[in-house]
Amino acid sequence: MSENYLQAPEYQTNEEPVCAAWSSMLQVVLAIFMLIGALLMARYYMPQPNSDLRDQVKYLSREVDQLRQEQAMPTMVLNRYRDSICYIYGVYRVGFPNQLPAVRARISGTGFLVADGLLATNRHVAEPWYGDEEAGALIREGATPQLEKLVAFFPGSPTPIDITPLALSAHGDLAVLQVSDSRALNTRESLPLAQQVPNPGELVAVVGYPMGVLGMVAKSPTAVYDRLAFRRDDIGAANELAALSLIRPSATYGHLGDVVGDKLIYDAPTAHGASGGPVFDSQGQVVGINAAYIDGFSGGTLGVSVQALEPLIQAAKKMTSIQKPSKRPVF
Repeated sequence: MSENYLQAPEYQTNEEPVCAAWSSMLQVVLAIFMLIGALLMARYYMPQPNSDLRDQVKYLSREVDQLRQEQAMPTMVLNRYRDSICYIYGVYRVGFPNQLPAVRARISGTGFLVADGLLATNRHVAEPWYGDEEAGALIREGATPQLEKLVAFFPGSPTPIDITPLALSAHGDLAVLQVSDSRALNTRESLPLAQQVPNPGELVAVVGYPMGVLGMVAKSPTAVYDRLAFRRDDIGAANELAALSLIRPSATYGHLGDVVGDKLIYDAPTAHGASGGPVFDSQGQVVGINAAYIDGFSGGTLGVSVQALEPLIQAAKKMTSIQKPSKRPVF
């Protein structure tokens, strides 16, 4: 009896670990199945990326690319189109026959290539007495206006080129001029003109020659500045700057405040001498021609839409293919 009593506990201790292991295995299997089920349910109910989210990502990517392009635009247009944007210098007079001129003055402006041998600028640059009250009063009394000199200095060219007004706008401050020697400009490209009217708020850059010769002298090397700063001979200083390859336009940029008819209003700074310069949009296309600014209002720079320039360009092209007229037409 004592021997059987001692064997019973030994039998029981051999069976209990097997039952415990089997129970643990079942628990592990159940846990795995529950985890798989949970994962399947989570995958089923989890929101998947949809087309709207992808469209938003694409839109944001485009916006970032646009911002990068806008930031680089002023540098791009200046580097690419600088050589096609010229400084215009002229002298005109208004007077009566057999008398000394009642008015004799110099003018500075900017022009840019729009076709083979053709420049665009403001009418008040090509015809300086246009919009001038003093000259207008004299002309109404019978005085005659006359251009004594009108030349264009192009970056990289050591000498100026004679230019002649060819087509003038009757309703806006626009003009197209002809270059006397278009062969000298063969390597220079015409600026691209925008086909669409820009929207307010867009970035714009204005390229030109603010303050004319004075502005170019101010940014010239010290030795040149010391020699030319106090000269009163603008044409002489311009010739020296050209010989030294220092005829270089400047760029300013800002935003388009409004578009009213064919007028553009923007806050890119400007000054005398930049009249007639191109106004570029963020795509590097010309949307307008810089024309005027309002003193004391930094947002009051005015330009003329490039759409108003197209008829003058087409008219000038036709005129260059036929005999030169004795009188400049006004369109």
